[in-house]
Amino acid sequence: MDRRQLADFLRGRRERITPADVGLPAGPRRRTPGLRREEVAQLAFISTEYYTRLEQARGPHPSREVLAGLARALRLSDAERDHLHHLAGVPPGPPPGPSREVRPSILELLRRLPQAAATVTSATFEVLAWNDLAAALMEDFSAVPRRDRNLIRKVFLGPGPGGRLLYGVSDADAFARHSAQRLRATAARYPGDPEVRELVRELLDGSEEFTRLWAAHDVSAGSSLRKTFQHPLVGPVTVNCDALHIADRDQQLVIYTADPGSPSEEALRLLSVIGTQRMDVPG
Repeated sequence: MDRRQLADFLRGRRERITPADVGLPAGPRRRTPGLRREEVAQLAFISTEYYTRLEQARGPHPSREVLAGLARALRLSDAERDHLHHLAGVPPGPPPGPSREVRPSILELLRRLPQAAATVTSATFEVLAWNDLAAALMEDFSAVPRRDRNLIRKVFLGPGPGGRLLYGVSDADAFARHSAQRLRATAARYPGDPEVRELVRELLDGSEEFTRLWAAHDVSAGSSLRKTFQHPLVGPVTVNCDALHIADRDQQLVIYTADPGSPSEEALRLLSVIGTQRMDVPG
């Protein structure tokens, strides 16, 4: 345990967080940059005295439970969480579960792609963020419950809006194989996450095809670089599909673009005008 480095790390992380970041009022007399020690202690469910001793490099060896509380209170990334464990002399265990928090810079990037449909998906294929054109091309994700935003559920457990399987994409079978193999790897990375276990159980109970793919124990597959959506309003939309891995969150930024000057580019331009106002039109 490196008490001095641990103390410096905790202090630096504490000072970068504003009260508003964790839902606390700033107050008129706040002189400390970031959070106060007692606020971190409260958020981590430990005593203020114990946390103060850690920041003064005189604290006892923290347990995994204390480190988990500190990581949560200080809003640490996965890399920072692992670093905290190493400083404390406690090897990091597997991450508790797939991250669902999308970085603000990625959200801003989605907004800055008006001519492309773009989504961010989690390690379990849940659509976490999207731009307006993605909602118009696929569905208005803001109008459906969280569980119905999961693409692997859609491809194995039933059709989506208008009776279309996975938005009528041309590569639904290939996506099914790809998603099952990636989910197998995800389950190994997050063995203790109840949501991952429940998703796998639901798919095994509800889909013979998923059961067959799951039993093969394959963990790698290439995704399609080009696909066609069958849209109920504008017809077929053929797009290039680029998936960029966001390593620190175990997420993917998926960007759909049409060839310049193609009918599909014109269809996307029309969808950007139509938006999601008539997405309930039967297919």
